[in-house]
Amino acid sequence: MKYKFNTDSKTSKRMAKVHSNSGKDEIILAKNLWHKGIRYRKNYKSLPGKPDIAITKYKVAVFVDGEFWHGYNWPESKKYLHRNKDYWVRKIEYNRKHDLQVNRKLEKMGWKVLRFWSKKVLKNPEYYSELVIWHCKR
Repeated sequence: MKYKFNTDSKTSKRMAKVHSNSGKDEIILAKNLWHKGIRYRKNYKSLPGKPDIAITKYKVAVFVDGEFWHGYNWPESKKYLHRNKDYWVRKIEYNRKHDLQVNRKLEKMGWKVLRFWSKKVLKNPEYYSELVIWHCKR
């Protein structure tokens, strides 16, 4: 069954522009890693959760999570959902649960899982690329 959204055209246009991969945050982090000699695969379909960046040589999976979609500060944030609240609470809670399942699967396979918030990566990409490199060298 399709959900009937209670929305306006402005919101609808904004949401239609959202894509699941190759966001500015991921691109900046990936380019930083590439320039520092770290080779990776983007949106690696062979792994659970299709990591945004998979560094196969070191078994490091990097996810850059959008604050809205993955529930940043969720207990506080969900109070501010007004339209289509039932849908979004169910959707975001599913995403959070799925993220944990993906983490467990990857860890069982011997991978290190790094999850970063999108806005934090955008504010300080150098720090996050160094953090990824540090995990590669451990």
